[in-house]
Amino acid sequence: MKIKITGKELKITEAINDYVERKLDRIDKYFEDAQADVTLRTEKNEQIAEICVIAGGEKYRAVTEDKDMYASIDKDIDILEGQIRKSKTKKEKMLREGSIKTMELSGEGTPELTNEIIKTSYYEIKPMLPEDAVLKLQEKPTHNFLTFINVETGKANVIHKLKDGKNYGLVEPEA
Repeated sequence: MKIKITGKELKITEAINDYVERKLDRIDKYFEDAQADVTLRTEKNEQIAEICVIAGGEKYRAVTEDKDMYASIDKDIDILEGQIRKSKTKKEKMLREGSIKTMELSGEGTPELTNEIIKTSYYEIKPMLPEDAVLKLQEKPTHNFLTFINVETGKANVIHKLKDGKNYGLVEPEA
């Protein structure tokens, strides 16, 4: 693991340097190639440790403050270890055999439904002229058709957008 330790308004002693390296060994066991940026600073009476670990395309970060710098470093390591474990567990669950994602990819599990009604939508049918239906359909750009009662004939009609995207088609019953 590549470790970069920076002290802001704080001199990094050999003891602190060794302590950070020894503690980061707990994190290093999870990755083959990782990089850690450690920033240690003091603000008033607080000792603040910020550790950022980048490994495997993921970024893990912890910032804690304590009266003691060593305690702050320990808290950061515990937080980072928890984040890493959680992330690894999540990835393993996704890759595990029998997960929903692998079932969808392999095409097994749920049989493909054909010729079945799988969704029902309900809407109000209002009496109007075909020209008014076109205007109503233009108000809703995500809709492709509109069913309405034709005022002139008293029958159900459907106005729909044609593939050219500029014109409309009208479906009327014959009898």
